[in-house]
Amino acid sequence: MKGAAIGIVETSSIAKGYEVADAVLKRADVEIVVNRTICPGKYMVLISGDVDAVNASIETGVKIGAHTVVDYFIIPNVHPEVFPAISGVTHLPEIKALGVIEGFSVASVIEAADAAVKAAAVQLITVHLAMAIGGKGFVSLTGEVGDVEAAVAAGAAVIESKGLLVEKIVIPSPRKEIIDEFI
Repeated sequence: MKGAAIGIVETSSIAKGYEVADAVLKRADVEIVVNRTICPGKYMVLISGDVDAVNASIETGVKIGAHTVVDYFIIPNVHPEVFPAISGVTHLPEIKALGVIEGFSVASVIEAADAAVKAAAVQLITVHLAMAIGGKGFVSLTGEVGDVEAAVAAGAAVIESKGLLVEKIVIPSPRKEIIDEFI
């Protein structure tokens, strides 16, 4: 990752998504983290870079995306656990309590993951972004029960403030069969 900031523009139009991706790259010195179509017929462009560059690029992307923008964000100091959880390369920690936060947009779920891991001593397991789940996303995390409860509350609050929260849960001692889904 080039800088400490990340930003995303999520659109309801694939065609407009390509135009947004081109515009954000041309606007400032940023790097693409993820640039692809997502279910159901949406598009996302996730970038990283210095805070000012990401701000400028996302501002341009939102303007270009106009009425097709589903969601967007800029996180100036993203937690270092977020990227491995998005890419699926997180080392699966010992699962203590399990927390899951589910949202209707990719952007809100990434924001929730960042807020959750900053709020309490938890480890991210995965950040699942919209593929094969109807355009929704979810973040899963683990830690001691109290920490997981605090992290889930903090992450869910971010999504809820946008009106995009589907559900949040904490399982104090999940069965092994549930955890096998993450391996």
